[in-house]
Amino acid sequence: MIHYAALVGCSNPLFSDLFKSMKSLTKFLPRLQLYTIKAVLLFLLVQTILRIVFWLRFKSPLDPVAGSDLVHAFYLGLKYDLQVSLGLGIPILLLGWIRPIHPVYSETGKRLWFVYTGIVMLGLLSVYAIDFGHYAYLEQRLNATALRFVENLQISATMVWQTYPVITGSLVLLLLVYTSLLLFRFVSGYIQPIPGQYPRWHQKTAVVFLTFFIVLFGLYGKISWYPLRWSDAFFSTHAFTGQLATNPILYFFNTLKNRDETFDIPAARDSYPLIASYLGVDKPDTDRLDYTRQFEYKNSPDRTEPNVVVVFLESFASYKSGLGGNPLNPTPHLDRLAAEGHFYPNFYVPSTGTARSVWTFITGLPDIELNKTSSRNPLIVDQHTIVNAFENHEKFYFLGGSASWANIRGMLSSNIPGLEIYEEGSYESPRVDVWGISDLSLFEEAHNVLKSVDGPFFAIIQTSGNHRPYTIPEDNKGFEVLTADELEFDVTEYGFLSLEEFNSFRFMDHSIGYFMKLAKQSPYFDNTLFVFFGDHGIQAGTGKHTPKSEEQLRLSGLRVPLVMYGQGIITEPAVFDKVASQVDLLPTIASVTQTDYIDSTMGRNLLDKRFDDNRYAFTIEHGGGRAIGLLTDDYYFMMQFDGSNATLHRLDSDNPREDVSARHPELAQKLAEHLAAMRDTIQYMRENNKPQDIIPARKSGQLNE
Repeated sequence: MIHYAALVGCSNPLFSDLFKSMKSLTKFLPRLQLYTIKAVLLFLLVQTILRIVFWLRFKSPLDPVAGSDLVHAFYLGLKYDLQVSLGLGIPILLLGWIRPIHPVYSETGKRLWFVYTGIVMLGLLSVYAIDFGHYAYLEQRLNATALRFVENLQISATMVWQTYPVITGSLVLLLLVYTSLLLFRFVSGYIQPIPGQYPRWHQKTAVVFLTFFIVLFGLYGKISWYPLRWSDAFFSTHAFTGQLATNPILYFFNTLKNRDETFDIPAARDSYPLIASYLGVDKPDTDRLDYTRQFEYKNSPDRTEPNVVVVFLESFASYKSGLGGNPLNPTPHLDRLAAEGHFYPNFYVPSTGTARSVWTFITGLPDIELNKTSSRNPLIVDQHTIVNAFENHEKFYFLGGSASWANIRGMLSSNIPGLEIYEEGSYESPRVDVWGISDLSLFEEAHNVLKSVDGPFFAIIQTSGNHRPYTIPEDNKGFEVLTADELEFDVTEYGFLSLEEFNSFRFMDHSIGYFMKLAKQSPYFDNTLFVFFGDHGIQAGTGKHTPKSEEQLRLSGLRVPLVMYGQGIITEPAVFDKVASQVDLLPTIASVTQTDYIDSTMGRNLLDKRFDDNRYAFTIEHGGGRAIGLLTDDYYFMMQFDGSNATLHRLDSDNPREDVSARHPELAQKLAEHLAAMRDTIQYMRENNKPQDIIPARKSGQLNE
């Protein structure tokens, strides 16, 4: 048998001793685990080499990846590859302990697992070969949309035959498999049986549990509350880093559940004239499906650009607030800001769910994803956002817990260059419950960062404390918890499920008041636009102070207050009663701050009088086959996603569930056409709204060509 040191042709005593130590160490490992380790390392080595090849083949000399990003991409890629390698090694661990097919103690087992390793290597290399070809053809890693080529197998096969060196490539593939197997046979040949190893049951049990823990840790991928996810690969705004870090096998299976979520170009084209008119497209083009609108303001070059602070208020339903007419007076601080700023009482988010709300705000698109949320869909991670119109602003995102939830980190980091994310571990304040630090502490921590910023900033603060267990911290800056005896009304009569929920809602408002008190003491206050709105409401009993339609038509989870406040920016307080949608939020913020921007999705400026006679709010409920709807000032039109079961409802009716479409056939038909057009357009937009396509194309006049 060849000595370990001879493997590397090394006669240096230091290396010789090192290899002897390694050999001694492996002598004490169980044979099954040692065999599996060597198989996993082989799988990992091959994938790492292929990642290096991918980088060398597809990197752009004109647009190189920064050194730190490159290192991080390879680091993440190594962890993804390890996940795949461990997954491929699990069958050996699960079945190899069976004595007749043990990879070391059985000749049959040796042959069986050698064949298994060969099949795995063939599969791995085949997937990577397809992945390389897919990227060369479409500049996308292999994903589930590639299955569409199977539907036209003859055409696709002919294209592959005529485009790629199939025979040569197949021979190279087989040669690589053969070489890999030779390497594996060489290293696995050193594993010799050790009879009688671990004769005692507690030793065997300890080995099993240790092996389970190590494998589970490797599959989990990182030391965090959340496991390693596909979105972690998209940590940079340089698109190639995400492609480089991704593992094509994991990426394919992550996108498999999203492959049916695609668009219909003929339907989008049929809807284009109606939607282009609705959006106010300045240069309609049906052939190119150009939805972009460019807005420019004649600002003085030496003006001080306003700051923007956007606050997502967790589960902040309109009917629970004083702004929604709740007589319990739960939100005096927000009520006061609304009275001194702009208040939108008929503001709706498209759907319930915080992740969907963040997606809608950032992209200007309702989240129509059937499987989980759009933020979790790797195929649409790149989106143009108006946040980037604030070019000179430092960007911040503050969250009391972890930003890994729903892959929000990947979506934000991928699309907002230079975004600084503050999350658990970034703060001095203590964690109070599962949601991280308290919302009051979150506002205080955010303020401490913002007051030291030299220049304009755009900050997003994501509250999360208004959830069970409704924790109110001991350090609450003077907040008083009310008891039932201190209240004039029973909280359950006005939309609250319990006294604990009521006080938690009040604490959210108290935290807002404390934040504004801090802000007023800082220089940034006078030139900052503060935007507060609920990320979604709650589908529950709304109380006797709200219209019946709020509860009966399930609008309680969609209607939330929107307040814009800026002492040096909004000079005339106003209430805007027109129906408003969350997709309109960023265009309106850009308008209020007089920021030049390009809008490419469904949002419209709420201050633009051109649209006041034609305002709608798109809604979608994802359960039960997905019901979509369109809200006007007076009506709610609903239908299933496929256009069936259409109904029209009067919002101020004593019987809002009644379908009144027969009484208003023209209105019902108009709303049906608009809703279907929006549905088809949203499906198209979300896959054709990449930032690298929108801005350069707009400037060159070649959008969507």
